[in-house]
Amino acid sequence: MSDANTALITRFYQAFQRLDAEAMVACYSDDIIFSDPAFGTLRGKDAGDMWRMLTTRAKDFSLTFDSVRADERSASAHWVARYLFSQTGRTVVNDIQARFVLRDGKICEHHDSFDLWGWSRQALGTSGLLLGWSPLVQGKVRAQAQKGLRAFQAGR
Repeated sequence: MSDANTALITRFYQAFQRLDAEAMVACYSDDIIFSDPAFGTLRGKDAGDMWRMLTTRAKDFSLTFDSVRADERSASAHWVARYLFSQTGRTVVNDIQARFVLRDGKICEHHDSFDLWGWSRQALGTSGLLLGWSPLVQGKVRAQAQKGLRAFQAGR
């Protein structure tokens, strides 16, 4: 089973490399719980739509992944995304650790962790450098991410 689960996580990131959101979402259970520092917690369709939005809007995008490990119920991986942040035109290199909970050959929980201050320094420039550590700015980043997702969903 761990080989099948390693293949599942590998398939997820290979789809991400191709910006194939539908193949990514196919790796998720219907009741997926996703979390990361930028979007907070997303469930079900919202998690899938986040990937649809991000892959649709990706500019100058590349992704590498490694250290995929899996057993019968959990997995982990390390990945690095490089892309142009559309709101500022700045290049971001985001280094992410991922943890997964697996059930019946699907990902039922996906938790990404990264340094939101580090991300904000790259994406937002001086304001991110000076204030990206603050709960106020981090809350604003999350609110903007959620607002973008809702706008994307409304436009579909």
